[in-house]
Amino acid sequence: MNEKFDVPEVHPDFKLNKLYFSISDLQKVAYNYIKEGEHYEGLIGDFILDWVKPSPYLEVQTSGSTGNPKKIRIKKEHMVNSAMATGQFFDLPEKSTALMCLPANFISGKMMLVRAMVLGWEMDLIPPSSNPLDHVFKTYDFCAMTPFQLDNSLGRLHLIKKLIVGGGAVSSPLQEMVQGINTKVYETFGMTETVSHIAAKRLNPAKKRSDLIPFKVLPDISVSADERGCLVVDAPKLSEDIIITNDVVEIITYKKFFWKGRIDNVVNSGGIKLFPEEIESKLNSVIDRRFFVTGMPDDALGEKLVLFVEADFSEDLLEELQKQVQSVESLEKYEVPKKIYLIQKFEETPNGKIHRENTVTSRKK
Repeated sequence: MNEKFDVPEVHPDFKLNKLYFSISDLQKVAYNYIKEGEHYEGLIGDFILDWVKPSPYLEVQTSGSTGNPKKIRIKKEHMVNSAMATGQFFDLPEKSTALMCLPANFISGKMMLVRAMVLGWEMDLIPPSSNPLDHVFKTYDFCAMTPFQLDNSLGRLHLIKKLIVGGGAVSSPLQEMVQGINTKVYETFGMTETVSHIAAKRLNPAKKRSDLIPFKVLPDISVSADERGCLVVDAPKLSEDIIITNDVVEIITYKKFFWKGRIDNVVNSGGIKLFPEEIESKLNSVIDRRFFVTGMPDDALGEKLVLFVEADFSEDLLEELQKQVQSVESLEKYEVPKKIYLIQKFEETPNGKIHRENTVTSRKK
């Protein structure tokens, strides 16, 4: 027997661009967005039509940052539960105002719409861009951005009261830049399989370095580590199965953890395990362009740590980068890259993240 999903009627306080819409109204809006709207509105229309179907599942595209992009099925009921947990964790009741500046073809954008419909938010839509606040002239209670969008919005961040940042790690310099801002800025942790974020940590005001502040999980979720030291998520309201990740963590309690990096990215150099994400966090203070560190085969060490920087080749820049890396006092001697490669343009995933493996492969061609 096929399962069915009883689409919940939208919250009576829900508004989209200042107007209330029932479920049946939303279907008409969706068709109009698809037929007459801009590209980002068409994506929203596609999602709404999927949402109002009686199927209990939605197909969602993963980002591809940790493997090939793929489509997975998630339960709409779990999306509703995720929305409720977010409202409780960040204290965002009905009539909260929200700004949506993320595309609706990925889980982050879809969940903004679900939160608004379920929790009764008054949400405005704007085209996703690298500078989302440039043409915004009112204050909002809540918004979600990528680190890149945050970096380009610092001068107007006072328009947002609470901001969550996901889709990539927030660099140390960016964390420093939000310290003097009144907006409550949170870095989130999650993945498509966990229906958006399952944990968050406040980045400002930071009483200590961000890497010393653990992530705190949302309600009805607990965490542990497996024999590899990787995060295991028990979230019965978000997934029918225990979720085993490839994220190396240090568990503090069943509600708090430190994230160290992806086990897929761990470099075993001469028997020492190096976590690229930790090293990148240290290098962020001296490198002002896109970069990453990874391992490459080495006869003596097995793997050697190397640094890739997005830039046109220049002997002067190479020399400057070598000096900058050497100047980072927090780097242990085995965390210093053995070689630096300048790559004109990094390979990217469909949603703009750096694709490490493809970038390394393209250098070899």
